[in-house]
Amino acid sequence: MSDRYRKVPSARLSRLSAFGRLAGGVAGGVLAEGARRLTKGERPQLSDLLLTPGNAVRVTEQLSRLRGAAMKLGQMISLDAGDLLPPELTEVLSRLRDAAHFMPPAQLNKVLTAHWGPDWRRRFSRFDPIPVAAASIGQVHRARLLDGREVAVKVQYPGVAASIGADVDNVATLLRMSGLLPGDLDIAPLLAEAKAQLTEETDYLREAAQMRRYAGLLADDARFVVPAPVDELTGRHVLVMDFIVARPIEELASEPQDRRDDAMAALLDLVLGELFRFGFMQTDPNFANYRWQPDTGRIVLLDFGAARSVLPETTAAYRRLMLAGLAEDDQALRLALLEVGFVSPRQMERHGDRLDAMIAVILSQVGRPGLFDFAERSFVEQIREQAMPMAEDRASWHVPPAATLFVQRKVSGTALLAVRMKARLPLRDMVTAAVAAPD
Repeated sequence: MSDRYRKVPSARLSRLSAFGRLAGGVAGGVLAEGARRLTKGERPQLSDLLLTPGNAVRVTEQLSRLRGAAMKLGQMISLDAGDLLPPELTEVLSRLRDAAHFMPPAQLNKVLTAHWGPDWRRRFSRFDPIPVAAASIGQVHRARLLDGREVAVKVQYPGVAASIGADVDNVATLLRMSGLLPGDLDIAPLLAEAKAQLTEETDYLREAAQMRRYAGLLADDARFVVPAPVDELTGRHVLVMDFIVARPIEELASEPQDRRDDAMAALLDLVLGELFRFGFMQTDPNFANYRWQPDTGRIVLLDFGAARSVLPETTAAYRRLMLAGLAEDDQALRLALLEVGFVSPRQMERHGDRLDAMIAVILSQVGRPGLFDFAERSFVEQIREQAMPMAEDRASWHVPPAATLFVQRKVSGTALLAVRMKARLPLRDMVTAAVAAPD
């Protein structure tokens, strides 16, 4: 059997023991790395010993076996352009975007039998037993209905929904035990929100409804394709939808500049539309959720489990933030950063000068008229120089509101894709047009 096939541990005890093995492996890696550095006369910090490629490999492998909330949280961490995390860790963690193992055929059959009954294969003229994709919560199979319609069948891993609370708590415990998080940092609201959203993502009936809503919002936009669900075959743990032929979005990177720019302009316009027009956003920017059709140039949008409404106050705060940036009003931008929750009053008090320096760098780059070159990253080093002392000041750490984090996750993920595509876009003009619309 292929190494990609591994049974999903669905029992609580088996998942807990997996976390125990993960913690033990990381601890062993810390000891080994610590001994190696001490023999070289170094005195490393604990965080240096934890954040090693070896430990990242251990975490990646174990989370990919567990799948579910554990892997989803790892994927969230991996959304980094190499600007904050060390490049070695960014590379290893990025494997979580497509590193999930497949369910063995017997486990897959058990799940589908529970959903459709023992004669479930009679519903299809063809069902490919090898998944075309596997992610954190489920895997996708291509099939053909009796009427000839080509469909994608997303099958949820067993036990994932029931394990969300424990998985999130276990990941949080690992972070606490590692010393990477200050003991007095209150992450309880974020954990509660993460559990709520992940629980929503395991309800495929809800996802089908979100897919229909999203398709309605984009009905007149020829740049995008949204598959339609097959309602009579869909349930809480199995989602059947149109199979749309397209290529991975990453393949755009080898296309001419104008094709890359057109695609990224569409995706950036979509994010701005979600935030300022729709009040509704698909908040998971995993690259696998975008596919591209070379013949039409259209972008296929997938996976609507993380689609959710954007709070009006979040939209308003982002509008004020962007208007302040466009006006190059330093004081208004400071207040907007506080309002949206990117920085806390304590951080502003302790690191106001550094924040001002970062704001100046950002405005000098993003605020320029004309095309913004996402491939030009030299200014990021200037931001990093100012940000590192703030990051090291653990007493000033704070957690932004969950509503901000989920929106910013989509914004940052889209920017990361634009960096990957080396896109050149009229960023200032696009933002100006987006924020001009009334609330």
